Amino acid sequence: MTEAASSPAFDRKMLEALVCPQTHAVLTYDAERQELVSKAAHLAYPIRNGIPVMLIDEARALE
Repeated sequence: MTEAASSPAFDRKMLEALVCPQTHAVLTYDAERQELVSKAAHLAYPIRNGIPVMLIDEARALE
């Protein structure tokens, strides 16, 4: 079982209310990696147990 399959589902409606904490830009949902991606900031925020972790220090830098 993959991590995405074993973790609680992410509520896509929540995505409409969330913005990047660094740039305030819209986010896109990456279901495979369980992340919210900010293309403007080049960061990906993890979703853990169905809860987005919207901390810049916890974000993964995109290439």
